[in-house]
Amino acid sequence: MTSKIIVNNIGSDSGINTVTFDSNVERGTSNLHSVGLEAAGINVLGADTPIGTGSTIYDDGGARFSGIVTATAFHGDGSSLTGVGASFGNSSVNSSGIATFSAFIPTTGQLSHRNIIINGAMIVAQRLPAPSVYQGEGYRTVDRFRYNVDPNPNEQPNQSQHALTSSDTGPYEEGFRFSYLIENGNQGTQPSNGNIEIFHRVESQNLANSGWNYTSTSSFITLSFWAKSSVTQTFYGRVMSETGTSLNFPYEIDLVGGTWKKFSIKIPGHASLGFTNTNGSGMRIEWVQAAGTDQSGSATLNQWSTYSSTDRYPAVASTWYDTDNATYEITGVQLEVGSVSTPFEHRSIGEELSRCQRYFISGKAAIGTVYNGWGGNQQQGVYVTFPTTMRSDPTITFPTNHSSSNVSNADYTQFESTTGFSYRVNLSGNGNYQRQSTYHASSEL
Repeated sequence: MTSKIIVNNIGSDSGINTVTFDSNVERGTSNLHSVGLEAAGINVLGADTPIGTGSTIYDDGGARFSGIVTATAFHGDGSSLTGVGASFGNSSVNSSGIATFSAFIPTTGQLSHRNIIINGAMIVAQRLPAPSVYQGEGYRTVDRFRYNVDPNPNEQPNQSQHALTSSDTGPYEEGFRFSYLIENGNQGTQPSNGNIEIFHRVESQNLANSGWNYTSTSSFITLSFWAKSSVTQTFYGRVMSETGTSLNFPYEIDLVGGTWKKFSIKIPGHASLGFTNTNGSGMRIEWVQAAGTDQSGSATLNQWSTYSSTDRYPAVASTWYDTDNATYEITGVQLEVGSVSTPFEHRSIGEELSRCQRYFISGKAAIGTVYNGWGGNQQQGVYVTFPTTMRSDPTITFPTNHSSSNVSNADYTQFESTTGFSYRVNLSGNGNYQRQSTYHASSEL
């Protein structure tokens, strides 16, 4: 038989300090027991329960806080979050507001016209078609890139537009099919003077109008490229300003023989840099294969300093120079405003050729069949129009590959300009006259 005690009120009594129950006290879904209070909901006078100040637990299972909530972990996909201004998926962020990042690296698309370098993929070679090789220095193969050698060695290095294959791991997977390659001659021990170097010049106005705040140390331009050498050596390169104050910025190119490696050089602005809005050279970018002690020694890497012809780079090892037929090649050269290197901007062959033709054009100059019935000497000529406006009035030369009949004198030109030139020949005697010549127009920096 069970008993039931009904108590309407428990009042205080000086002789009773505690009330002890041998079992739980239950009412509906609430349970008061020895380890605490269990309840499906807590109501204060029938309302939701405030916890401290600014925090409330609601009867519908929700909780709201006016302050900061700190947690060691969060579980859930966040799809129901509101008021954060962005929704987060597995691989993207979608925002209706403004997003600010310290750096941005695109993974798709071209984001065109980032690259200030012309022909950085080495796809244009107007002077000699690949895989032709030219022995000697100068602009001879790949457009906009040349090499210098000083003093003249016993055997001049070769230069070529080199075709890449699938074995060229690294640049080949990024879509590069050509490199600019230098092959060392059999020239003995490196002398203490002189150097061998590849270089590329950038017009001053292309830097002045690039958007780079070049006088600020917190504004950057980034140079990136692939490089490979047949020998293991620590090489160097440098950036030199060629308008305003001549400043020097050397950087390291550490290569393992036979392996392509990608480099990214972050270059800050400097208060003494000054690029004019003109068509002269504003910057010279070098990749150095060899340098004597008269040009190298103690230059500090990765910072601007006043140019010194006797201290352009740190001490350069002679391994490459002393190795007969050693090779050095570069491709994927990109110069862009910003502190990070972005994926290379591959431009079409047509667009790249047009940019190269601002500095060099190889074309045909022809005088059709002309009958000279007067006898004696006569001049005949045409005006040749360039496919694009050149950087400056060019120097016109004529290689030996031409054809003619009844022409008494060699080709000559008049009135060279950035848009074209007049082409004339001398005729003598009676008869029909024809002339066709390949011309080279150069306004290289």
